[in-house]
Amino acid sequence: MQKIQMTTPLVEMDGDEMTRILWQAIKEKLLLPFVDLKCEYYDLGLPYRDETDDQVTVDAANAIKKYGVGVKCATITPNAQRVEEYHLKEMWKSPNGTIRALLDGTVFRAPVVVKGITPTVSTWKQPIVLARHAYGDIYRNTELKVPAGGLAELVVTDENGKETRRPIHQFAGDGVVMGMHNTDASIESFARACFNYALSIKQDLWFSTKDTISKTYDHRFKDIFQEIYDAEYKEKFEKAGITYFYTLIDDAVARVIRSEGGFIWACKNYDGDVMSDMVATAFGSLAMMTSVLVSPDGNYEYEAAHGTVTRHYYKHLNGEETSTNSVATIFAWSGALRKRAEMDNLPELSAFADRLEKATIDTIESGIMTRDLYLLSTLPEKRAVNSMEFLDEIAARLRG
Repeated sequence: MQKIQMTTPLVEMDGDEMTRILWQAIKEKLLLPFVDLKCEYYDLGLPYRDETDDQVTVDAANAIKKYGVGVKCATITPNAQRVEEYHLKEMWKSPNGTIRALLDGTVFRAPVVVKGITPTVSTWKQPIVLARHAYGDIYRNTELKVPAGGLAELVVTDENGKETRRPIHQFAGDGVVMGMHNTDASIESFARACFNYALSIKQDLWFSTKDTISKTYDHRFKDIFQEIYDAEYKEKFEKAGITYFYTLIDDAVARVIRSEGGFIWACKNYDGDVMSDMVATAFGSLAMMTSVLVSPDGNYEYEAAHGTVTRHYYKHLNGEETSTNSVATIFAWSGALRKRAEMDNLPELSAFADRLEKATIDTIESGIMTRDLYLLSTLPEKRAVNSMEFLDEIAARLRG
């Protein structure tokens, strides 16, 4: 069988633990037999990130700027335990946070919906898309431990050297302090990305923060969204028959739970991180959540929205069988291939991406699935298979 040809490389970013094992298996079983895969490879596994002082992550982000499309495996963001486990030089920041900051993009996450998996929230009839701001907040924070008696202040020095100070807290005992930031330019990019995406799929857009408490920081997000909507998008939304509205994050959660779905929910960086996991879990599994980072410059990075599946990795190392759901990682590859095909005008490659997703969904809907889905599925006939058997079943449908 003649392989489908590519003309421009994808930026391939390898990752960690069980998802790294599945990454290679997906390539060997589902991609390389059908596509003459062209990739510029970057190893974002934690050992190599440590070896390069995390320069490899910066290089990967710059490569996405060069080629336009990247696909990323799940990676470890180390905590103190990981520093000890991997003998790291330091507690490196989130690679996703680094890439998102360099690309200044917005993350759009949506669940993969299949027959037999009923959402935990009974009112949900349609997928909910999470639009997550991908810059700043706690992912680019500065933090310190504060000794007893310490005074924490917020200090801003303007270009002329003039200081503005605000007291944060006078510590009677030991404590911690954290500083966060964002930029108008990034918030504006976030807003336009959300409005454009809503118009492209003709769905209502909700945006939520906590401006009643954060009267400057969160309120800035609210104001910028409203200003851009009124000036650039209000008429377009009305013509498309869709709506935009702002509400507090706690009110949004209540509304989401009572809704039927079928809309875009835009959140700040941390809110989007948490709420996308909530939506994914309620729709069935974190491993069924797609994720794409869209930059204002038209660059795209596709990834799975879950972690590295550490528990399964150590079972794998001990020679034990695992049943790890690889759907989100497969859809990261299919999304990247489809976007590459769109940019390079390669209809065969685009058709293959569609076939890959259909084969994956058809496998699950035929009753063959990993154990996480088996425990949730209401199909009358179903069978749980291991990690590699699941990929083999998809491959058989691709060949058929």
